[in-house]
Amino acid sequence: MITDTNAYNIEMLNQLALEKISQQNLNNALTQYLNQYTTCFTHPSQTKYFKTYQQGLLSNLDRKSIEPIALHFLNQHQVRHLQQFFKRPKNWQQPLTQTYQTQLANQIADPDGFLSIDDCCHIKKGTNSAGVARQYCGRIGKKENCQSGVYVSYASKKGYGIVDTQLYLPKQWFDPPHFDKRIQCEIPKDLKFQTKNDIAAQMITNILNKGQFPVKWVGCDAAFGSDQGFLDGLPSGVCYFASVRENQYIYLTLPTVEVPKNPPGQGGRFVHPRACAEPVYIKSILEDKSVVWERRIIAQGAKGPVWAEVVCVRAYSCRCVNRLFVPTVPIWVYIRRYEDGAIKYFISNASENTELAVLDRLATMRWSIEQCFQECKSFLGMSHYETRSYQGWHRHMLLVMVAHLFTTVLRGALKKTTFT
Repeated sequence: MITDTNAYNIEMLNQLALEKISQQNLNNALTQYLNQYTTCFTHPSQTKYFKTYQQGLLSNLDRKSIEPIALHFLNQHQVRHLQQFFKRPKNWQQPLTQTYQTQLANQIADPDGFLSIDDCCHIKKGTNSAGVARQYCGRIGKKENCQSGVYVSYASKKGYGIVDTQLYLPKQWFDPPHFDKRIQCEIPKDLKFQTKNDIAAQMITNILNKGQFPVKWVGCDAAFGSDQGFLDGLPSGVCYFASVRENQYIYLTLPTVEVPKNPPGQGGRFVHPRACAEPVYIKSILEDKSVVWERRIIAQGAKGPVWAEVVCVRAYSCRCVNRLFVPTVPIWVYIRRYEDGAIKYFISNASENTELAVLDRLATMRWSIEQCFQECKSFLGMSHYETRSYQGWHRHMLLVMVAHLFTTVLRGALKKTTFT
């Protein structure tokens, strides 16, 4: 079916069930898809290099960075031109982002939409790329020299995709010794240090304010879910389904909250209210012998149903106010034990009448962002970039997101018609 072995990534076509599409129909579909973005560019050369880079990301090339893409699809004299496409034009990134997000919303937006938050690290050599530092890399489970981005994805019954991303700059990058590097990497002068959780919160707010993506749920891993301020700061009307650590404090029953009376004969007065009972770790639920694990199908895998044991109980969230513990909102505590023995803890402020099947589905949708990372890294060269600038990093990620949406569009079309 595919005559040019470098035209499209064969493994990608097989994994995404796109192998039945002929190369001619793939070419036609890609041309039609990319033409929707041509108005984002002010010069024909920009459109040319945009389409070339998209071809490269979708191709079977081993490395999907500027030089190998230019050498294969253009010629050695245009390597420099493709490099300049990432560096010099200042006018196409914003309209391309807007058009991409509109196309993504048209493809997968749904009233039951689910936003996922996560960071993703890209291991890099050297010290001159924007934001590079020795920091924790989740992919390998230890500190490594890498760049880290915060990503927001969207998932619904219609599909999934990355909505937005921002490069995280470690705090030391704002110290005086990094002044020259900030200039070399073209980091905006007005950019201030933000934690990953602050970046995520701002991106969520921006996405909701635009109104393109209806959002009913927000999911995140424990780095965000164990941050009380992050969860409390989510916009009203949005429910969270958050992974938390095993030492997350909760109340299994609602305690009385009051200002204690002073014992007779002792000076001073208690001022702040506090709970009359101590909170417990979320993992203490597993020590309760009365808790019944329920074996449930959590997903349909390639080899059949995927099973896990589930415990779901109603509890109360816990906050530390004036260094004192107090209960806050009622929550669901959802615990999964997988067949390999791994245990995952989740909390959700979903309503009391939420069915267990809904929480099962939310726990599965939480991993949609991991699926985005897997596909973009394995097939589309997400970590292959060699640009060092702040702008270049964001442009590469944006173009990867555009290429990933193309595969989503194809999968959606396959449900409606057959390509030959």
